Amino acid sequence: MRVVICGAAGQLGTDLVQVFEAEGEEVMGFDLDLDITDHALVMEKIPSLNPDLLINSAADLDADQAERDPEPSLKTNFTGTQNLVLACLDAGCPMAFISSDYVFDGMKGAAYNELDEPNPQSVYGKAKLASERYMASSLPRWYVFRTQWLFGKAGKRNFVKSILRNVKEKGSLRVVTDEVGTPTCTEDLAKIVYRVCTSDWYGLYHATNEGVCSRFEFAQQIVDIAGFEDVPVEPIVYADLDLPCPRPPYSPLDNMNLRLQGFPPARNYMEPLREYIEWLLENDGL
Repeated sequence: MRVVICGAAGQLGTDLVQVFEAEGEEVMGFDLDLDITDHALVMEKIPSLNPDLLINSAADLDADQAERDPEPSLKTNFTGTQNLVLACLDAGCPMAFISSDYVFDGMKGAAYNELDEPNPQSVYGKAKLASERYMASSLPRWYVFRTQWLFGKAGKRNFVKSILRNVKEKGSLRVVTDEVGTPTCTEDLAKIVYRVCTSDWYGLYHATNEGVCSRFEFAQQIVDIAGFEDVPVEPIVYADLDLPCPRPPYSPLDNMNLRLQGFPPARNYMEPLREYIEWLLENDGL
């Protein structure tokens, strides 16, 4: 299978490339060398590659900046996806899109499954949902993978690294208690994407590791695993941070469709988290 991966140099994209190549697939990865917001360029380039599948993991992840200045974020997260959808339509191939828990408002009080109605509260979340719907209405074959709280070896910036850097630089932490979700290992997510995309079972999937925690609990687990148990972690609430982007306060994702389709359950996030922190400390990955 010939697979085009956009955002291939990113945290998730790097693992997608490695997982698909390890399974013997022909992978063509693009990152900043393919401007997905350039309609003419995308329409010329993608169909010429004759892909059997395109995966879009490219995104502008700065949700706070998206609130301050929406259009640059929308250009990447919505217009760029539109261009890739149209290119896939021309190429006659399915597309997989990486989406987010930000499509939900976080007010349900329980984990969200694929049947729950989205209600995004942020520019970033609205762009993700609009992209999902545009793809689903335009392509006959598509996959959406909603995920959250990613960490991985190729990540230049993620919550785990930020916590460990702040421990080293500041010696203490202030972390919110009122944001709850599921940390997700990008390698595990890439393997889920591979299994589903080689099954031809098209549709919407929630795809995370198992387990639920608050950001505060997550930070405590990170410092404990790293051997910094004596570092004080102060609980605060989201409002204390005065950030422009509203985060869903409770948005764990229930991988219901994966379960119903008979795919193997994901690991509890604590297992890959331990592996990741050990790798970071051994390889000076901060």
